Amino acid sequence: MSGQIVRLAETGRAPVSFHLDGLPFDALEGDTVLTAILMVRKSLRRSEFGAENRAGFCLMGACQDCWVWQETGPRLRACSTPLAAGMRLLSDAPDEWHLL
Repeated sequence: MSGQIVRLAETGRAPVSFHLDGLPFDALEGDTVLTAILMVRKSLRRSEFGAENRAGFCLMGACQDCWVWQETGPRLRACSTPLAAGMRLLSDAPDEWHLL
């Protein structure tokens, strides 16, 4: 898969495994969730207001454009959340989230 961004530096950091929409991926220690996802995908998620894809906007946690969901647990801001080994993330809200 080809991502939205390409890593040009800091390639010597330790790998960190995570899952996105059930598929396994690797990023590097110190990456944010946003960086990890955009390294492997062209967008972060779909907009809840239309058909557009979202890829983050302000990159500082203020605009709420980068929400992603965990398979279990609360949603999180991808731009300001450090990636942790074993994270299981979803680019779409789980069905039960829409019921809240």
